[in-house]
Amino acid sequence: MSRYLIGIDNGSQSSKVTIFDEHGTAVSEGRVPLAPSDLPRPGVVEHPGDDVWDSIAGACRIAMRGFPGDLDDIVGVGLCTIRFCRAMLRADGSLAQPMLSWMDARVGQPFVAEHDDIRWVTTSSGYVTHRLTGRFRDTAANYQGVWPIDTASWSWSEDDRRYEETGMARELLFELVQPGNVLGTVSAAAAELTGLPEGLPVIATANDKAVEALGCGLLDSGTLLVSLGTYIAGMSVGEQDLPAGDAFWTNFGSAPGRYLYESGGIRRGMWTVSWFRDLLGPATAAAAAAAGDRVEDVLNREASEVPAGSDGLLTVLDWLAPADASFRKGSMLGFDGRHGRAHLYRSILEGIAMTMGHHARAMAGELGVPFDRVVVSGGGSSSDLMMQIIADVFRVPTVRMVGDSAAGRGAAVCAAVGTGVHPSFAEAVEAMVRARDRFDPRPDEAAVYAALGPIHRSITEHTDGIYRRTAALVG
Repeated sequence: MSRYLIGIDNGSQSSKVTIFDEHGTAVSEGRVPLAPSDLPRPGVVEHPGDDVWDSIAGACRIAMRGFPGDLDDIVGVGLCTIRFCRAMLRADGSLAQPMLSWMDARVGQPFVAEHDDIRWVTTSSGYVTHRLTGRFRDTAANYQGVWPIDTASWSWSEDDRRYEETGMARELLFELVQPGNVLGTVSAAAAELTGLPEGLPVIATANDKAVEALGCGLLDSGTLLVSLGTYIAGMSVGEQDLPAGDAFWTNFGSAPGRYLYESGGIRRGMWTVSWFRDLLGPATAAAAAAAGDRVEDVLNREASEVPAGSDGLLTVLDWLAPADASFRKGSMLGFDGRHGRAHLYRSILEGIAMTMGHHARAMAGELGVPFDRVVVSGGGSSSDLMMQIIADVFRVPTVRMVGDSAAGRGAAVCAAVGTGVHPSFAEAVEAMVRARDRFDPRPDEAAVYAALGPIHRSITEHTDGIYRRTAALVG
């Protein structure tokens, strides 16, 4: 008899729910896109209506309809949601105002009540936990940023000043639960809305990046994960709550007492790839579909014929400017008559890889741990070209894992530990996470990127002055 575990992966663009067997084989999946964010004024980015919960509930229903087994064999569900969101709830647990996106400026500031009926302040995972279980509980490992959390003890701070600094009184905050422990069980109301079995244990995970790392099998400090999502990040793991350096910061990991170290990243990273694809218009999409392809497949084939370095075309991925340089814009430099759409596409991929290679090497230097292997996750990892470029830029073997929802798999790993299907995180990863294939660096291409890397890093030194001036004129 197989036992089954559900992984909920609520991301910035969609909610995905996958049902795995205890060996990590996906047997059913549901996916529902989130609605576009509301942007009523500068600095405000909100999830419209009850979009996060509605997308999770809808994805659960799809996954449950496709489940081929006996419902009694489903033993637990792991819940992973978008990090750095903030949800303000009424006393009954309903939203008092739209949930704040991680891109909303207010999540980086102390809490200020905007409505008189706010009783609770929590994360997206806390809100969804209440919707699933009726309990006012949340994972401790999703409270990074402006929260009165003690990162050493994984508990609410005992220092009164932290509550004053964050604007959050202790009575506004949920009870904390450690990853791999039970948050509650699926209520009758939630079972009706989601199709999940009533009484099913809901297991705490962590923030979405840490859960993604777990789902990619990150257990040793010599492996780097490059997560190719809307926000692209480089991550490694360890057991020390290290103070942030210039090249990394420390976040909670997916197992109690373990931490996730994150490099600098790229905002709107893979979004920029989608942006370029969509610029090609409906005629390109129709032509690809007529040939049984996606536009991305066509672009990957074309760009594979372009030499490393894109014949001198360099891309800087500041399509969403960093917070400390709000004037910046994305740049493509070095056009000449050789360049077509394949060059532009490859240059975007190379810009991602070279930027993250620089961030990763800087983080490795500060941590004192060289990375001898790279694991790549996220939608971009489906591109053989992207995988090979990363291997060439990083100059180490680069691996992608089985399955396309690493965070969903990581959530299921947590559920496996929390329900006793596997006795430890290490044994659950051993049983449920598998490498799909490996890309080795090619010496000639690696040499090109090694030479281009310093040039690419220096571009903003020359463009910052230009963008400061244009920002003052046209924004």
